[in-house]
Amino acid sequence: MAPRPVYFDCDTGVDDALALVYLMASPEVSLAGIGTVSGNIDARRAARNTLDLLALGGRGDVPVAVGAMDPLTHSFDGGVPHIHGHNGVGEVELPPAERTPEAESAADMLVRLAHEHPGELDVIAIGPLTNLAVALKQDPSIADLVHEVIIMGGAALVPGNLSAVGEANIYNDPEAAQVVMEAPWQVVLVPLDVTLENTFEESDRLALAASDSALNQALADILDLYFDFYVGEYDRRMCALHDPLAAAIATGQITATRAPNVPVVVDDTQGPGRGQTICDLRYQRNGPKDVEGAHVRVVLETDQPLGPVLLERLLGYTG
Repeated sequence: MAPRPVYFDCDTGVDDALALVYLMASPEVSLAGIGTVSGNIDARRAARNTLDLLALGGRGDVPVAVGAMDPLTHSFDGGVPHIHGHNGVGEVELPPAERTPEAESAADMLVRLAHEHPGELDVIAIGPLTNLAVALKQDPSIADLVHEVIIMGGAALVPGNLSAVGEANIYNDPEAAQVVMEAPWQVVLVPLDVTLENTFEESDRLALAASDSALNQALADILDLYFDFYVGEYDRRMCALHDPLAAAIATGQITATRAPNVPVVVDDTQGPGRGQTICDLRYQRNGPKDVEGAHVRVVLETDQPLGPVLLERLLGYTG
């Protein structure tokens, strides 16, 4: 089968970098375009990180567009340098790419690609959903043109990671997330429930470092600061595979084995529930039950651990 065209929306920090290289190495998909958004780092720096990684991996042909610098209703707060580094990639200095970002915005790129690939384009979104919301407001018809939207975000049955209930991508722009959840397209939500259960170990990082690939060696260096941060979560040097899991579900390498189709609402109020993804999972005790008319599939279990699958694909990539 021909690879499926993908629009990839990211805020290229550390796990975004893993997801990006995984998609570069995946024959199941074709990167038609990449848009960046402010989240882990601001959108302009995210674009620079993305272009540098693409060039280092021999994919300098993939166009990258800068997207929203600020969320829909407030200013960007500066990101999370203690997790991803001040430059978004663990303070690692990547060889600079010659290519520069496209003149079009990320939202314009998404709208264009949806019309160029009607019924075929998959959207993989692993940062705040601002660009998707802007694109929907510009052209609501893209909801009928996009094949599927795979989102890393939210927390269904577990606590949040930026507040008691809010996962970072959703919490950083809940107004945008609500626009995206309301739109009548097919969504696959990959929440903390499963991403925190899929991990990369220090042995995996060292395997990348020992690779002959300059790209994999760079990933190993980029992961170093990230591993330090996750000691507080796992009590040892390792990390969660948030964004790569969404990418692997999009390619089909990882299968969602429990993913009920249910109504999902995002709390965009200013109260303590801000940023919560309210997934209506009632009546699920005896197995996953789809709700008629719902269009958000919430991934709660997957068929296999991602770590070994991810490592094998990264080590096998020759660029």
